[in-house]
Amino acid sequence: MLDSGWEKRIRGGTLVPDMAIDLHGHSLSAAHVRLDRALAQARAQDVRILLVVTGKPRPRDGGMGSGQRGAIRSEIGHWLHGSAHADAIASVRVAHPRHGGDGALYIILRRKKG
Repeated sequence: MLDSGWEKRIRGGTLVPDMAIDLHGHSLSAAHVRLDRALAQARAQDVRILLVVTGKPRPRDGGMGSGQRGAIRSEIGHWLHGSAHADAIASVRVAHPRHGGDGALYIILRRKKG
């Protein structure tokens, strides 16, 4: 759970990612591997905010378009939940428009204990 200071920074667009990865345009399997590697790297480097560009989710109206549009975005929650890094994730939030809006996520990692 994030405190109100975090929420204010996310809404206001003042949050600055420490690291970013772009999964947009990759196959599901490649994106999954890249995400896992990025999380491992982020944890090793004590990163707090990882920006993950996923691409825009599918339109809710079921409009015609590429069958793959939004595939990474629809899977990322499952990947994060089942990840070896799940215990290190404090929160996942939709990015501010300046960082990609609906096409990106902030993964906020917990501080290391000790």
